[in-house]
Amino acid sequence: MVFEPPQRLVRALGETAPEGDDWLAELPEVAHEAVAQRELSVERVQVPGGRSSLVVLVRRADGTPAVLKLAPRRARPESERAALAHWGGRGTVELLEPASPGTEGVLLLERLHPDVSVRSLPEAKALLEAAGTLRRLWVDPPEGHGFETVAERTGRQARAMRAGAAADPEVAPLVEAALAAREELLAAPPEPKLLHGTFRQSKVLAGERMPWLAVGPDPVVGECAFDLARLVRDRVEDLIAQTSGAATTRRRVKRLAESLEVDRERLTGWTLFRSVESGVRARRVGREQDAELLLEFAGWL
Repeated sequence: MVFEPPQRLVRALGETAPEGDDWLAELPEVAHEAVAQRELSVERVQVPGGRSSLVVLVRRADGTPAVLKLAPRRARPESERAALAHWGGRGTVELLEPASPGTEGVLLLERLHPDVSVRSLPEAKALLEAAGTLRRLWVDPPEGHGFETVAERTGRQARAMRAGAAADPEVAPLVEAALAAREELLAAPPEPKLLHGTFRQSKVLAGERMPWLAVGPDPVVGECAFDLARLVRDRVEDLIAQTSGAATTRRRVKRLAESLEVDRERLTGWTLFRSVESGVRARRVGREQDAELLLEFAGWL
């Protein structure tokens, strides 16, 4: 089996790879070793796959379908493993292998339906199902956890945003508004929960145990509005194409805030911050079309 990484993964990792990183070059050998150690039969590499990991559809020695996921250290796979273990399959894909020597960066997971996400549903139904899935993930973090906090993660992002604004004065007003919103939100945050961290419709796949289960967390500990904020801008290209896109966005914020009992103003603030951060980052790596969509969306907030 040739473990050829999908071009989507190659492009995404190329945008963030530190100098001298050779994870992609080593990936075929790592994948072969991971398959052999676990006595797995390979079906296929999932395409287009994700932006931070190689996903391989496999079968275990007893014929049970599973997923083998391989990710570089910078994608924080061990943090994902710890979060999945804490959730124990409640609302998320199930972890099939605990941490042990030699498992770093390699996750063996329950097989869901990889080509069927909640995004395939009509928009209103998709938002409802996604929000219901997200609610199940908001639990107390384990005592003495080592997960990154929202303050820590957004602090790193804020530094990059300031640098982006200095290099591109056009985005400076939005960046300043987003940074001001962050400072206000962090001044008096609600009770922290374990969050998915990168939740959106495409991260919710059809399953057998439950109709819909979340995959691919980049877990973080903080307030629930931070997690929900990424869902607000789902299908942003469709929102931008609508003449009533701004009004639709405000209704979406209101509906999601009410359905998940999250403060509407806090949700708006985190949606602003996360949209501007994503837009500035997209512009920095040359994804200009994505940047324009995200920054226009942020301007509605």
